[in-house]
Amino acid sequence: MIRIDDLGLFLRSAALGSFTAAAVEANLLPGQVAAAIKRLERELQVRLFTRTTRSLRLSAEGEQYLPTARAVLEQLELGRERLRGDDAPLRGTLQIAAPSDLGRNILLPMLTEFRRLHPGLTLRFLVSDQVTNLFRDPVDVALRYGWNEDANYIALPLAPWNRRVLVASPDYVERHGAPTSVEDLPHHPCLLYLQNGRLHNRWELGEQTVQVSGPLFSDDADVVRRWAVAGEGIAYKTWLDVYADVQAQRLVVLLPETPGDVYPLSFACPHRGQMSRAVTQLYQWLNQRFSALERL
Repeated sequence: MIRIDDLGLFLRSAALGSFTAAAVEANLLPGQVAAAIKRLERELQVRLFTRTTRSLRLSAEGEQYLPTARAVLEQLELGRERLRGDDAPLRGTLQIAAPSDLGRNILLPMLTEFRRLHPGLTLRFLVSDQVTNLFRDPVDVALRYGWNEDANYIALPLAPWNRRVLVASPDYVERHGAPTSVEDLPHHPCLLYLQNGRLHNRWELGEQTVQVSGPLFSDDADVVRRWAVAGEGIAYKTWLDVYADVQAQRLVVLLPETPGDVYPLSFACPHRGQMSRAVTQLYQWLNQRFSALERL
């Protein structure tokens, strides 16, 4: 008979790529996790992991079984929630992924406040500009910029009004002047963003697309924003990422009459079945706060 705890250790080992890391997280010995995986493999009569002395990765059968194991544990948690009732305190673990700039500077205080209201919850907050695979990575919720072009997951709107803007520091404008048109941008040092090996150096403003260049680029969006605040060049950032700096006069918006492209923020889940009570309440909480930011 398959043990529920073994399924949980299978999911965490797959997510962390290590029996040792899964053991530390569960306050167990690595040998106990390895034994749990062996029990599960005996029950299923397959090898779930390919092991070497240096790495641990899912086998083809493990990849195939992963969504089934996750669905079983999700259904068990939903069953527990129904038994507790709608007024019961939120419990369990929520795993949330978000882009770097948004996660550190906007979402972090929101999640901290939400957790204080629900002390029975454990939050795992993953901050990275690498796009999370909602079906492969160990997350319940991912906050994502851009349009939902993948019909395989659920995307609820958080900031559909969000768009990109050109910004620079007052010090930069004083030293180099501000561009008076989109055509001026290639003559300015622009701060570039690199994601998944792709350099984002074509900026859409109004009905124009301009190719820009500069001596500084990073795969971390927060680094790009910090360079802009430090006066190192012009950045093309979403309003959510820079509104606080604009309000504090650390940055100024350039060419405000030529807005950048719309870049909505969504609250993404793999499927409706994963919309637990905790996930639903988190969405409602965040939606209220992002709606307030629209009025700034």
